[in-house]
Amino acid sequence: MQKIRHFIRNNKAATAIEYGLIAALIAVAAIAAMQGLGNSLKKTFNNVSDTMSAKVS
Repeated sequence: MQKIRHFIRNNKAATAIEYGLIAALIAVAAIAAMQGLGNSLKKTFNNVSDTMSAKVS
């Protein structure tokens, strides 16, 4: 019975899970931001490439 009480009072596991969830949310937000930035950069470089190709030709 004492082991069960000790297990219930132990908050370290809950804290570790909370930190893990926070890290996962940050990772998802970072991935979403990088995908948006990647698409924007791709569009910009394609525009520059097209402009340079048109001026060279």
